[in-house]
Amino acid sequence: MTERMFTTLENEWITLKDGTRLAARIWMPEGSNSDPVPAVLEYLPYRKRNGTAPRDESTYPVFAAAGIAGVRVDIRGSGESEGVIDGEYTERELSDACEVIDWIAAQPWSNGNVGMMGISWGGFNCLQVAALKPPALKAVISIASSVDRYNDDIHYKDGCHLSAHLSWAATMLAYQSRSPDPAIVGERWREMWLKRLEGEPFMMEEWLAHQRRDAFWKHGSIGEDFASFPVPALMIAGWADGYRTTPFKAVEGMPDEAKALVGPWIHKYPHFAWPKPRADFHGEAIRWWNRWLRDEPNGAENTPQMRAFMLDGPKPARWRDRDPGFWIAKQEWSKPETWMLGIDAHGHLGDTPSTTAPPLTLRSPLDTGTGSGEWFTLKPDAEMAGDQRGDDMGSLTFDTAELEEEILLLGRASLSLTLSSDAPLANLCARLVDLHPDGTATRIAFGVLNLAHRDGNEGPTPLAPGEPTEIAITLDACGYRLAPRHRLRLSLSSAYWPTILPPPYDATLTIEPTSLRLALPLLGDHERIEVAEPQNENPLPPYEALTDGHAAREIRRNLTTGVTEHRVSEDSGLIRHPDNGLVTRETRDEVWSIRDGDPLSASGRIERVCITGRDEVEAKTVSTCALSCTADNWRVEARVEAFENGERIFNKTFAQTIPRDMM
Repeated sequence: MTERMFTTLENEWITLKDGTRLAARIWMPEGSNSDPVPAVLEYLPYRKRNGTAPRDESTYPVFAAAGIAGVRVDIRGSGESEGVIDGEYTERELSDACEVIDWIAAQPWSNGNVGMMGISWGGFNCLQVAALKPPALKAVISIASSVDRYNDDIHYKDGCHLSAHLSWAATMLAYQSRSPDPAIVGERWREMWLKRLEGEPFMMEEWLAHQRRDAFWKHGSIGEDFASFPVPALMIAGWADGYRTTPFKAVEGMPDEAKALVGPWIHKYPHFAWPKPRADFHGEAIRWWNRWLRDEPNGAENTPQMRAFMLDGPKPARWRDRDPGFWIAKQEWSKPETWMLGIDAHGHLGDTPSTTAPPLTLRSPLDTGTGSGEWFTLKPDAEMAGDQRGDDMGSLTFDTAELEEEILLLGRASLSLTLSSDAPLANLCARLVDLHPDGTATRIAFGVLNLAHRDGNEGPTPLAPGEPTEIAITLDACGYRLAPRHRLRLSLSSAYWPTILPPPYDATLTIEPTSLRLALPLLGDHERIEVAEPQNENPLPPYEALTDGHAAREIRRNLTTGVTEHRVSEDSGLIRHPDNGLVTRETRDEVWSIRDGDPLSASGRIERVCITGRDEVEAKTVSTCALSCTADNWRVEARVEAFENGERIFNKTFAQTIPRDMM
């Protein structure tokens, strides 16, 4: 295909029915008014002006050169768009998106066909908007997203409270506090900024008010009605990211519409993600858009339902540049056959479970889990899960014998067992671990369960202390080769901090080993394939770094007080956009703390600073968020301060006590 010239419209106003104007940046193929083109929408609250500019500038020029217009829109109340945001994936957000799609389809340069794509927030809302069936939306590409907002997002996981819940609330409070750019909105910028600061919510107050899977979380969860999902969806995820299971749920729930691509990646677009190998996202996407937005007969509909990178025994490292492994494809995906294991007479994982093993007790130190990495990974360093031997010390572990042949796993493992608890509330975490011949322990997959949610997430019920109870845990998806001479380990713990916040009891669990069954998903029939890597190894445009940034993570254990702290410190450095001249800097300081034996000591505190500036104006916000607890309540607090050229012009605080709901 001959590459087309294109122009970049730095800002175009899209006026909604209520008069609110949304800001759009558009990459327009040359000659589109005489030869209309399809368009791809990405619709986010992250500032097109500088927030997502590097990745936008890595992709939309390539689309435009292929004759596909790119339309990057700031949602209401973000970036340069007018109004105030009202939450996450709200009815108004999705309704606004449908209006934007109608606007695109009606433009003289449009052929009337629109695609929608995004990662994370944009991956979520493109699915949610598609489910509303706007006529012009013909296909989506959803990366690192969810079809179940309760169980597969950053808030809760099978009834367990993710610490990333507070991290994300702090991020959104900081992001939404940023000022619009005067170069786009003019003298109104300060008025818009103050209105935004006054009206923005602290979203955690709403999220924490819904601790079970109720109508709030079902809204926007397309898994509630897979059958009516109307358009083809390319679902992409990475094994190193928290959203790794979504493609499997999608192809199982809507096999006629969904195609899956799962690589070794963190939470990034696959053409610049780590660990490598990367994927030629641009080539994948252009083929997808040309098939569904141009009706080009390129065979995209015949893409295998599942393409996955099989990790071949990667070892934890301070930086994982490239993971060993290979690509496979399954033309049709179905739930895999399983390899069923139990605990044998010697306490090992094996094919012949014992019927006489005595009960085992489990009460993990409350700081078990410090090797878990971050749930939401943006760098292939300490954010990824580390060597699991430290966490295994606080866990019950069951190992297989050395493997004589390779075992290939693809899909979701599941675990069932009978246990009792001395407290009405408790959590259980299950990890699959690859034990290398040298002793290194790599996490393959994990799953957690708030045992009050053992019968579902909508109506939790406490445990009856001392009463044997059957439970089942489904782990996150994995794609992994266990090599000969390696061993597989199952690790069980009653704590997984700081990823999971503890319930109000430091429970002791009694486990019946004869009841334990581990079902492992076997790869089965497949073909080895090649997935093209991008030609450009550095696709992100270079920006001017005025000061260096840094990132650090550390665990501090005070042996005198029994307090463990997990600390995160990040500084983006001062960065200047080469074209628009806007200077930005972001910092993050995050501390999670817990004292041994005291689950009510669990707390988190996060401070984020955002700076934007140009010429004589610097806009700065400082956002501080905190979470603590008692036996009965969560306590959330937040504060936002705004400064113009060093002078404080705004200050607002949030504080709320929210009852714990069996969590």
